[in-house]
Amino acid sequence: MQSRGWRNHSSVTEFILLGFSRNPRTNWILFFIFLFLYLFTVLGNGFIVTLIRVDVRLHTPTYFFLSILSLLDLSYATTTVPQMLVHLVSKNKTISYIGCVVQMYFFLTLGITETWIFPAMAYGRYVAICYPLYCGVQMSQTLCILLAVSSALCGITCALVYTVFATNLPYCGRNEINHFFCEIPAVLKLACADTSLNDQVDFILGFILLLIPLALILASYIRIFMAILRIRSTQGQIKAFSTCASHITVVTMFYIPCMVMYVRPGSKAFPEDDKKLALFYNVISAFLNPIIYSLRNNNVKRAFLRLIGMTEGTQ
Repeated sequence: MQSRGWRNHSSVTEFILLGFSRNPRTNWILFFIFLFLYLFTVLGNGFIVTLIRVDVRLHTPTYFFLSILSLLDLSYATTTVPQMLVHLVSKNKTISYIGCVVQMYFFLTLGITETWIFPAMAYGRYVAICYPLYCGVQMSQTLCILLAVSSALCGITCALVYTVFATNLPYCGRNEINHFFCEIPAVLKLACADTSLNDQVDFILGFILLLIPLALILASYIRIFMAILRIRSTQGQIKAFSTCASHITVVTMFYIPCMVMYVRPGSKAFPEDDKKLALFYNVISAFLNPIIYSLRNNNVKRAFLRLIGMTEGTQ
């Protein structure tokens, strides 16, 4: 008879993360690549958060959510990349059972929160473009905070459901996770029990947490594009489309890999493909977001120039 508490039924006290390669030379190359990506992610996202904080011209709903996205990206990458870097150059590639559970929970909390921040950003753009004169009323500070807090609460709650269902399984045999961090699909492969219920829960939650936010984003952009097409000036249309391009690019980079990972049957999963997908929405996306928003956003560029004193504060 299986015990229902993970403290009692789990005979596995630690896991081994296999990572990407067993070749030391390859691992050192990967170490320097991922170190660069991580340092740039921290500096880039930290820079955006700081810039939005210190420049009062960026104290708007759009940049409020952008600062939250940057914080999430920074934290998201930090839950996995530092440990991955250590494992790339160390012979000891283990993580304790409790450490694995904690990493799993925080990774899911941040990721799920981010899936709901994107619709909030899309709605903010919809209001700014379709109702520019009433943007301050419809996207008040109270509403922005409420949307952010609601997203976080959803992340905290749903991540707890994911984690509880995963840790309620017995892990009593193999302890090698074919991944670079403790992600739910990879960990479930080691359970010595039927995981069909977990697969169903993961699919349902994946549907709710990915497809519903994506539908809200699409609804917002359909309204935005309809409004843009009514603009008589071609230059005005191009400018309006340009303001949306960054967000659409970031959403695409994040949602497509996540949907492939979490809204598919577990039997269709392949470890090597899963690692590549996780690398993309966990590391690459967080690395590229500051570049995308900085290069395509004139307000961010002007705020940076003001910060370093290259333009007058009144401009």
